[in-house]
Amino acid sequence: MSDGRRLSLTLEEMKEMDPKDYMLVDVRDQSSYSHGFIPGSVNIEMEALLNRENSLPMDKKIILYCLKGIVSEEAAEALLERGYDVYHLEGGYGQWLLGAMEKEDQGSERLENIEKSIRKKFHKQLFSRFTKAINQYELVKENDKIAVCISGGKDSMVMAKLFQELRRHNKFSFDLVFLVMDPGYNETNRQVIENNAKLMNIPITVFESDIFEAVYDVEKSPCYLCARMRRGHLYNKAKELGCNKIALGHHYDDVIETILMGMMYGAQIQTMMPKLHSTNFEGMELIRPMYLIREDDIKKWRDYNSLYFIQCACRFTDTCTSCRVDGSAVSKRTEIKDLIRQLKEVNPYIEGNIFKSVENVNLDTIIAYKKKGAVHHFLDRYDLET
Repeated sequence: MSDGRRLSLTLEEMKEMDPKDYMLVDVRDQSSYSHGFIPGSVNIEMEALLNRENSLPMDKKIILYCLKGIVSEEAAEALLERGYDVYHLEGGYGQWLLGAMEKEDQGSERLENIEKSIRKKFHKQLFSRFTKAINQYELVKENDKIAVCISGGKDSMVMAKLFQELRRHNKFSFDLVFLVMDPGYNETNRQVIENNAKLMNIPITVFESDIFEAVYDVEKSPCYLCARMRRGHLYNKAKELGCNKIALGHHYDDVIETILMGMMYGAQIQTMMPKLHSTNFEGMELIRPMYLIREDDIKKWRDYNSLYFIQCACRFTDTCTSCRVDGSAVSKRTEIKDLIRQLKEVNPYIEGNIFKSVENVNLDTIIAYKKKGAVHHFLDRYDLET
């Protein structure tokens, strides 16, 4: 226990301290940290911190922070018992982020620089690959009305800007609705989304749902159920607004990770398709125009423009390690990301090979496959093809 000693520290109090006198530690998972962190902090995940896997200096104050200041308080109490001069940051990364965004230049010059970076510096990495996917997979057609679904993360936000750029230069007309569903965001997430939309001149349409409340007590596969419900709400609202397509921000890395996850955890070969007809909403289609864009390039664009986005919509976990829009667990995704990174050290072409593997399927060498729910086995035609 803290024995009555004050463990919390405000941002204002930390700013008055000399950085040489303290060590700032982000206790969130690595994925959360990579999406944004307080400058000057180091990332030591909770498990490593509490299992003494990292040695902390005894001659400095240790300041811990998480997303909202909940988990970090528990960690501070544990380290206090070990004799550390430790504190936790009130409000966590979320409060720091809102403060940083309030100080940002919201003027036209800032917007112009963000848009210019898409046209110039990141044209090849972002816009060219965006248009290539749209043309290659025939994702956008004349007179389409597309609901660009914005979760608030870096992927969906850059997708919105790329669609705006496409509409400026495209040869045929199509309409866009920038759709934000609030499934029960905490105040920080909602405010970050609205601030970024204003900064980047994205005219968002926000609608409410109670999905987080609905899945709160679900014990089995809550993330999968949440993702399905969110998708259904988006389709329904998009159709209500007269849209015939919804666009999601899945990128190239999501595709290759899905392929490996299907093999290793689902015992199946499948991929994340660039477009799909909805089975429940007649006339609606899902498209993924970020299909050929690399995640690292999105991060470089984000960091080049000093932009900050939310990572996850889930309000029930402080470190947000579970919920994704496709219903998969982030921990599994992290495992696959690490595996791909290791394989790339041996074979630099591994990512492209994984991606192309589902384009080069040889049915003559497949034991069995499914098509529209029906299983086709190689023995069904084996003797007929001799």
